Amino acid sequence: MATSESPVIQTVVLGGERFVILPEAEFARLQGEPMEPELPAALPDGNYPAVETARLLLARDLIRSRRALGWSQAELARRAGVRVETLDRLERGTHSPNVAIVDKLDRALKASETRTAPAKRSARKAVK
Repeated sequence: MATSESPVIQTVVLGGERFVILPEAEFARLQGEPMEPELPAALPDGNYPAVETARLLLARDLIRSRRALGWSQAELARRAGVRVETLDRLERGTHSPNVAIVDKLDRALKASETRTAPAKRSARKAVK
């Protein structure tokens, strides 16, 4: 019986082999890959807590950018010259980074995007 703490898990047999079906969030947890953190709820006046929201938006952006490149936290941390623990705290939204850390991470991500992006042709024609 599933409780509010445990996810509903189903099984299916395909080609004689048994597979487990589970929610994506549970799969990610088992893989050790952090899911994108939830944004905070609105305050009674309709506004959102600014610092917490900013931390979580940065966390989501880091996770999406890193995943798009197929990098682990360790790989991004290595390329940026920051500790894995620091990156992990940033991706969980539990730490407010300083400008130097954000700059290092941004440079590492942009350097890779520049190297891996396909060359774009100019839309303008040469004037003779």
